[in-house]
Amino acid sequence: QVKLVESGGGLVQPGGSLRLSCATSGFTFSIFHMDWYRQAPGQEREWVAAVSPSGALTNYTDSVKGRFTISRDNRANTVYLQMNSLKSEDTAVYFCKATRRWSSYVDMAYWGKGTLVTVSS
Repeated sequence: QVKLVESGGGLVQPGGSLRLSCATSGFTFSIFHMDWYRQAPGQEREWVAAVSPSGALTNYTDSVKGRFTISRDNRANTVYLQMNSLKSEDTAVYFCKATRRWSSYVDMAYWGKGTLVTVSS
């Protein structure tokens, strides 16, 4: 009964902003680190951003640095992606992922089903 449900996607003009949310349930959210990935048509799935369990540490792929901000609310079991100064190349399905170390060789991971972001004028 693990659930990760993305929302907030839609159509936005270049230069605009959008905030994505990923609401989760069925696992201990506060001990998982969270990531956002995206996949554009005909392309490989790309890692976008990550946030540590406490929310204190964040990392981003170079193409979104300075424009996107990942954050989380552990009381709400929700991770967010604030996207500013959007470009057409940001168009993709955006997925959230929850990850926890399981052993020295494998992690436990859960994926959402994605939300579509279209940046177009």
